[in-house]
Amino acid sequence: MSLPDQRPADLVGQPSPLAGWPTEPAVTPAAVELYAERGPVVYVPDAYGQMVPMFKSLLPAPTPPPPPRDLSPQPLFDPMAQRLFGGGALAAGAGWGLSLVVDALAAGGSALILFAAILVAARITSGGRGSTNITQTVHHHNRWFGRSNTNLKG
Repeated sequence: MSLPDQRPADLVGQPSPLAGWPTEPAVTPAAVELYAERGPVVYVPDAYGQMVPMFKSLLPAPTPPPPPRDLSPQPLFDPMAQRLFGGGALAAGAGWGLSLVVDALAAGGSALILFAAILVAARITSGGRGSTNITQTVHHHNRWFGRSNTNLKG
């Protein structure tokens, strides 16, 4: 199948520089009229960098430029976070220490109650009798050459 000859009229009858390939037809630029009922048209770059027409009323509102960044060196740790952490650690330490004191008081109270119960039980089982004292005296005398004398009195 042969391709149609689309050469300009002045080149008809001459061989094509690319045999079998059509040449591009001559395009005459024509004025493009836009139906500008919505207002003026502006040209903006599209995603590929080409300028395309767009109604001015459809443009997004201009955004103000961002404020300049603060590039001064910052501390490694946030001072407010350090204060909050220090206060939290202090509160945790105080709470832990207070819990030890309260636990010791509770254990001491339980031990005192147990000791009092033992004393009361001992008093009840003794029957309320008088006490008995036993005294024993030991006299021990060492003498020369390993001689010893022991006297028990009691």
